[in-house]
This record gives sequence, C-alpha cells and structure tokens, in this order.
Amino acid sequence: MTIAHLRTYTINKGMMDSWLSTFDRLIPVMTEHGIKVESAWVNDEGTQFIWIRSYGDDAANIETVEAGFYGSDYWAANVDQIRSHIAHREIVQIGSI
Repeated sequence: MTIAHLRTYTINKGMMDSWLSTFDRLIPVMTEHGIKVESAWVNDEGTQFIWIRSYGDDAANIETVEAGFYGSDYWAANVDQIRSHIAHREIVQIGSI
C-alpha cells in the first residue's frame, strides 16, 4: 500500500501564478528527499491548489522523509517565501490498496 497525503492549499488572492512557479521549483527538491508528487491541480475558482504527494509504502517513512526535506538548506532559505503564498492548508493522509 502506498502512503500519501492529499493536500489542499488555499492560496492568497492574486498569488496563484507565483505559487505555481514556486511549486515547480519545489518538485525537484521534494523528489531528492523521497517525496513524489503524484498529481496536482487548481480548483475551478482558482483559489485552491490541490495535490497528492506520496512517501512509499511505509507510514513510518513519512517522518524521516519530511525531516530531510524540511531540514534541507533549500527549505531553510525559502520557507518564508513559500509559506507567504498559503492562507490555509488541509492535509489528509490517504493510502492505496
């Protein structure tokens, strides 16, 4: 079973284009740390960014993988700029069988 997060981010008004550009730069960094972006899209209203990221088949792996990503030099240098786009986020753990 693959363990994943379904993530819904409400993006600050007028910042979706900037967020999409920022997210494109995040993908290789996440991949480097073992986080795979399975799918991503914007809702019809253009206010929410919805995406699925996976961590393999071990739920315990999430903590290790996220620690590597959030502890990276890239994250430390860019966290404020990245988070400045997000008004709210909802994260739901999901799995496939």
